[in-house]
Amino acid sequence: MTISPWIAIGKYLHSANDWYQETPERALDQAYNAALAIKELEDEHFNGKKISAQSVNYGDSVQSYFNSELRKYLKIVKMRLVEFNASRYVFNFQERVAGQLHHRNLGDKSTKIYGLETRDRASEFFEKLEFIDGVINKYTKAQTLQNLTESLSVANSQNVSVNSSHQNSPPSENNYSGESNKNIANNVDTSAAEMSLLPRSLLGTLNRITRDLNPEAEKEVIKSFRNSKVKTIISIRFILLLILIPLLAQQLSKNFIVGPIVDQARPAEISRTEISQIFINEDLEEEAFQELQRFEELMKFRELVGLVAPLSAEEKEKELALKAVKIAEEYRNESANAIKNVFSDLVACGVFAGIIINNKRQIDILKSFMDDVVYGLSDSAKAFIIILFTDIFVGFHSPHGWEVILENVSKHLGVPENRDFIFLFIATFPVILDAVFKYWIFRYLNRSSPSAVATYKNMNE
Repeated sequence: MTISPWIAIGKYLHSANDWYQETPERALDQAYNAALAIKELEDEHFNGKKISAQSVNYGDSVQSYFNSELRKYLKIVKMRLVEFNASRYVFNFQERVAGQLHHRNLGDKSTKIYGLETRDRASEFFEKLEFIDGVINKYTKAQTLQNLTESLSVANSQNVSVNSSHQNSPPSENNYSGESNKNIANNVDTSAAEMSLLPRSLLGTLNRITRDLNPEAEKEVIKSFRNSKVKTIISIRFILLLILIPLLAQQLSKNFIVGPIVDQARPAEISRTEISQIFINEDLEEEAFQELQRFEELMKFRELVGLVAPLSAEEKEKELALKAVKIAEEYRNESANAIKNVFSDLVACGVFAGIIINNKRQIDILKSFMDDVVYGLSDSAKAFIIILFTDIFVGFHSPHGWEVILENVSKHLGVPENRDFIFLFIATFPVILDAVFKYWIFRYLNRSSPSAVATYKNMNE
């Protein structure tokens, strides 16, 4: 008994979805196993103490081996915990676990057992996390000073750029998310309003020194770094999902859903096909006639120069008929492909809209990530990017690019090229886009980064 390809594809997609949804549990289990391996090394070779030269007197080569094993397992724990925390933002982890247990207990309607299993499952996750923290805390404390130094060097480099051009940062941007730092910033801003004689750079320096002396600065720096890392991972993953999933949906729907339906609706033989089913628009019909005419002229040219023997009228008609059938089949497939593109593109747009609607939290994270990237650029980089985009889309040579894009879109969808519409689009849309660029520069960029606007004007001149 053969299995239908649709059933096989459905099983494959279902198993892939299950594997993808189980990312938090899988990452937590891998981190837990690595922590168990560290604990086993401690119990067997270091009498339950920390893996260190002070715990047991080993030789240099033996201690080096244990240190390398420790670094390997600590790296696994850290990477899997980051994956666990990041994937919990993408998937509603606790609701999904509860949904699995509920689905498992639907048969006997045992709500009491369902509640117990939910609590047991949650307590199991908490126990694993507590065990992991208990194992790695003794090693992470020794590395805290080094990590803090590296994080502070990054933060200081960012503070230098921010203090040199304070208006480059958006009003909502904040490198430290703690309440104490917010209060300190508010106090400094208040003093700046009262003591207007002090320059802003000096106030920023005082703010940075006060923040560095804050006892909670270490935790805030580490927390800010972790939040930034998770934000970057989620944003890049979401961008890839926005690109790859609609493309995959377009290709799968075209080859396995829309394509077979369109092919089934068409007659199998060319002789039974109407002219409207061969040529979906007049442009394809004109191209086919030009190709047939060129073939006829090529036959005549070969006879005149003596490349082939002269053919009789019946032989010429036979050659032309074979060529016409070949051209008709080619343009019939091209017309059918255009119809497939229309419906598969609609499916891809629907999938894209579904991703946007169902991932509002990821969109907010992506916006924050893009703000950090854009406002973190230097003034020269901002001006260069603005000039590059304006010259490409609304510059002097942009009409040729828009014309090529519109012609390819028309050919992709099987729509006849309308020169009047193309010229009207080129005459209006780049102008509207240019007005939007100028309004954005005047309304937002001029207020958040006036030095970038000045650099843009100088580079543009």
